[in-house]
Amino acid sequence: MYQRLFGVLIAGALAFAAAGCATRATSIDAQWVNPEFAGKRSVRSVMVMAAVQDTTNRRIFEDRMVAALGAAGVKAVQSYQFLPQSGPVTEEQLRRAIANAGVNHAMVTRVINVTTEVNVSPGMVMGPAWGPGWGPGMGWGGGWGPGWGGMAGYYNTMWATSIPPQVTTTQKVHADTRVFDAKSAAVIWSAATTTATGWDTVPQMIDQFVQLIVSTMTKDAVI
Repeated sequence: MYQRLFGVLIAGALAFAAAGCATRATSIDAQWVNPEFAGKRSVRSVMVMAAVQDTTNRRIFEDRMVAALGAAGVKAVQSYQFLPQSGPVTEEQLRRAIANAGVNHAMVTRVINVTTEVNVSPGMVMGPAWGPGWGPGMGWGGGWGPGWGGMAGYYNTMWATSIPPQVTTTQKVHADTRVFDAKSAAVIWSAATTTATGWDTVPQMIDQFVQLIVSTMTKDAVI
């Protein structure tokens, strides 16, 4: 019974830990606000640009970010509407796209690095409860009491529950997000983030990332 209860507690703890990691998929490592624009909430219209190679993920990201910014009262448009092709663009192409979109700012998010973290959890062996051991009448001055010394205890160790060592790997995506003023190309706000993959689907991770960025920009009085 004790072994079964312990196993349930371990499983519950692991599930809780996994759920906790899922809710904290993205964290902000550093952020910066241009002192010239601090507290002015000057970003009222923006083009959202995701510099990622996967076209589908680009569109999902830009759609979710535009929706979140719109909910925060910011006019936002997806860059794929004006720059449908993937890959590098010239300064002239970018400025023309921003002008055609009728916005005053550009938000660019790009992946700068991907790292892999290896986690090793040591295994354990959960043996049965101590069985009958050297009791009274078994010799040696009255016996040793219940313990590992008895025949049943020795036999029962064969039914111990063993948990092998667990090796898990987590990919961490390091990204950089910057908001530019379209006229001067000055950076108004920037943030460095780390997203741990593997706990959620890509859309779920994008949603969490987007909400964190928008809420942080709101707290910094950029939007």
